[in-house]
Amino acid sequence: MNFLIVEALCNLYLYYGESFKIECPTGSGRGMNLYEVAQEISRRLCGIFLKDENGRRPLNGGMKLFATDPHWRDLVLFYEYFHGDNGAGLGLHLKGTQSAHSVLYPRGEEAYTARKKAS
Repeated sequence: MNFLIVEALCNLYLYYGESFKIECPTGSGRGMNLYEVAQEISRRLCGIFLKDENGRRPLNGGMKLFATDPHWRDLVLFYEYFHGDNGAGLGLHLKGTQSAHSVLYPRGEEAYTARKKAS
């Protein structure tokens, strides 16, 4: 679902352009065009899977095994749901369905660049 939202925002940006801005994040007073919003959503989604300054991935929650054990620390699991506050993976482990998150930002950038050149 998130992937479709990002794709839709990129497509809508191509139609509305730079001048159409919305507040993002809500309550911040900061205006962004739809492509910038798509980038922000992608950055946040990808951040769930990336290691922080302590070597922990938010999707692993507080499980030390996945952060410190050499056999597990580079294993990236894809879950059915993610905790809204801390990004911890919840529910089933999926194979492939959520993997689109790991390519959201690069794909969005490539799609935008290709479409911009074509128009």
